[in-house]
Amino acid sequence: MKLDVEDLRFVLALDRLGSLAALAREENVTPPAVTKRLNQLEARLGIRLAQRTTRRLQLTHEGHLLAQQATGVLEQMQAIEEALQQRSQTVAGKLKIHGPFGFGRRYLGPLLAQFHGTHPNLEVQLYLSDNLMLPRQPVHGRDAFDVLVSIGTIPDSRWIAHRLAPNRRILCAAPAYLAKATPLDTPADLARHACLVLRENEEDVTLWRFAESRASARSGARAAREHTVRVRPAMESNDGDVVRQWCLSGKGIMVRSEWDVADDLAARRLVALLPAYRLPDADVMALVPQSRQASMRTRLFVEMLRQALGPRPPWRSARQP
Repeated sequence: MKLDVEDLRFVLALDRLGSLAALAREENVTPPAVTKRLNQLEARLGIRLAQRTTRRLQLTHEGHLLAQQATGVLEQMQAIEEALQQRSQTVAGKLKIHGPFGFGRRYLGPLLAQFHGTHPNLEVQLYLSDNLMLPRQPVHGRDAFDVLVSIGTIPDSRWIAHRLAPNRRILCAAPAYLAKATPLDTPADLARHACLVLRENEEDVTLWRFAESRASARSGARAAREHTVRVRPAMESNDGDVVRQWCLSGKGIMVRSEWDVADDLAARRLVALLPAYRLPDADVMALVPQSRQASMRTRLFVEMLRQALGPRPPWRSARQP
């Protein structure tokens, strides 16, 4: 045969990354090694699969056809593997998980260790990053993630979203900052305050959206209104723990997830602000590629996460709704 499974995965990776250099970095090999592999594959098939430029690689019509067919072949092979494992009731193979740094360290790491203890035949991989770019994530083949855990729903038709636990976003600051700051009564007042911003996922992180809480809306004559504020960050980082430490030291006001600041709020190291307004929730979600939905190891792990984190998550006290 002129093609094997690794050839199909190679072509799919080229299509996804669009660069020989990027594929070399991902595979941890030299660019000449990737170029040589592409040349050898094209020579075996007798066709040109890609057009190279100095900056970009683009698949030819034949390359696109091969990539399209490769997707179906790999998904069928995976379905066969899953069916055989379910017949034998064996939970084995590779379980590849992606999650945010802070949440991953505190919850995913320990839960994966527990899951591996129950299913020791699994090969578990956990990748942590605060930059979740779904369009770049493969959804099939060796490099695909089985589960992406995200804080907040990220719509993408290639992924099935499973809600794991409720999670609010909270505006808060340290008592040391509030002692010297001007009053904060409405979201518009944030323009006069030092704001601490977390940059992640290329989102518009300086646009903070609030809605009047239900209690506030009932007490007023008007229905609940939305309030949108463009803040000017006094300090910003792409690391959530850095922003939290700045906030604890009294450098300004931040928006952080309930799971991350619940202990600080309970210990009064931080104070929740603007109780009459509420930020959009950012529930903890498990995103599963459609091609992984039938996987026994994936289904069991998602169910374990759901039981461990809900219905009342570990960061929420019994008195909270």
